[in-house]
Amino acid sequence: MTDKSQNNDSVPTADELREQVEGTRSELGDTVEALAAKADLKAQAQQKAAKVTTQVQDKAAHALHVAHDKTPEPVREKAAHAKQQLTEKAHVLGAKIQDTTPEPVRDKAGQMAQIARGNRKLLIAGATALIVILLARRRRKRA
Repeated sequence: MTDKSQNNDSVPTADELREQVEGTRSELGDTVEALAAKADLKAQAQQKAAKVTTQVQDKAAHALHVAHDKTPEPVREKAAHAKQQLTEKAHVLGAKIQDTTPEPVRDKAGQMAQIARGNRKLLIAGATALIVILLARRRRKRA
């Protein structure tokens, strides 16, 4: 309402009522948006996860930089050379395995790999369950 209608205790005009309704709608819309944002736990969790991921990546990059700076050059060169040798040997070994493995076995392995890629969550859950079971059995043997 305008000051004029409040001072005169008169009935508000249609324009004044429209302004009041629009103002109320705007406030209500803002309130609903704020409540929806507070209620959207998934979005909040994603924002928090992104923030934590960024922090972890920053810390890891910093730790890598510090380790790199503190590692003497000869050690870094040896590590790079060892990495190159391991990569080459892995490729050679992979080629030998592929050459000596019969075609039906390679086909079956490829099918299993494709199934595993399609069911990663199930595969991870199964592996986790297996680890828990093995750890529980190990504790029982110690006790």
